[in-house]
Amino acid sequence: GGCAVNSKFQTNKIIETMSKIRLFDGMTETEKEEFLSSSKYRIKAFKKGETVFREGQTTEYMGIVLSGKVLVEHSDVWGNNTVMGRAESGEVFGEVYACLPNTPLLISVTAVENAEIMLLGLSDFTDGIIAVSGYRVRILTNLLKICAHKSLELSRKILHSGSKTIRGRLMSYFSECIQKSGEYSFSISYNRQQLADYLGVDRSAMCSELSKMQKDGIISYH
Repeated sequence: GGCAVNSKFQTNKIIETMSKIRLFDGMTETEKEEFLSSSKYRIKAFKKGETVFREGQTTEYMGIVLSGKVLVEHSDVWGNNTVMGRAESGEVFGEVYACLPNTPLLISVTAVENAEIMLLGLSDFTDGIIAVSGYRVRILTNLLKICAHKSLELSRKILHSGSKTIRGRLMSYFSECIQKSGEYSFSISYNRQQLADYLGVDRSAMCSELSKMQKDGIISYH
């Protein structure tokens, strides 16, 4: 069942806060009480600067901000940092990763001020409903995972296309390859034209930039 960790939130305060969170829209007071008594969740307090989720790790929980604010960021293997967004009271984060609990986090989440976070596991919802409802809910659960996976792939593409320079886009993509393989030597599944199309750049200009990067000693490729 539910539990609270390092939190000042009481049950009645949580129920009041739930009315401001879109995830719980349409739920009655009784349903909210049932959720709190039977769901897999914990509430944790984070001080300003503390990490909620760390990039590269996995999680079965999504985060719901009960109070305070968190910042969502991405860092490449060379330490370049990109702010992806923020979540304030009533907003959620990490839901894609909670649907794909074996997928390493592409992001880190940090409290930018003292915050109270509900960490909610989704497995109890899907596993429990599937046991009662059978294949229909199984299909919906699988569809949710497929949508989460596609959302994550789209996030990666947007991230790699964020730089205004071809070199920046290549380095962003190579950083992901290094993080996935765990090594600085890796193979990619795209040919040159496909990689250029994926990054949204001209093939000839990209090939020219790859040659310059090799001459500069940044990469070696064949």
